[in-house]
Amino acid sequence: MNHSAETPEDQVSPKTATALRAAMTRLFEGRPQRTDGRLTKENLYKEAQISRATMNRAHTILAEWDAHIAAHGKTTPGEAKRDATITELKRRLTKKTQECTLLENKLKAAQTTIAALYHDNQALRQQLDRHVSASVTPIRPRGPRRPR
Repeated sequence: MNHSAETPEDQVSPKTATALRAAMTRLFEGRPQRTDGRLTKENLYKEAQISRATMNRAHTILAEWDAHIAAHGKTTPGEAKRDATITELKRRLTKKTQECTLLENKLKAAQTTIAALYHDNQALRQQLDRHVSASVTPIRPRGPRRPR
């Protein structure tokens, strides 16, 4: 067997391969220790505490990484939960905004009605004042009775 032709896995030490696989597992499971957890190759080599050049020699592991990303996407469990929370909050915000708009419209209608009622009330008071003062005749007190 010709040992001069290295397999892709053989281009990194077993210790490096183990570190990369452990880093890959932590990132895929959303348990990063040294990075923000995004599924990027930059985070992979930083999580494994190796150089980018060393990571680039781990062809088999990088192929596994690429296959996982192709199958599952770049969204981590934490990002998926965050995205779901954001989506729910946006939905609730939209609902509350619609409720506020409805209430603002009701308030404007109530203001218009109150203003109209106020003006009607003022007009009725003025009309009543004119009517009462025109139709009421003051009663004069009677003086002593005059004999007939």
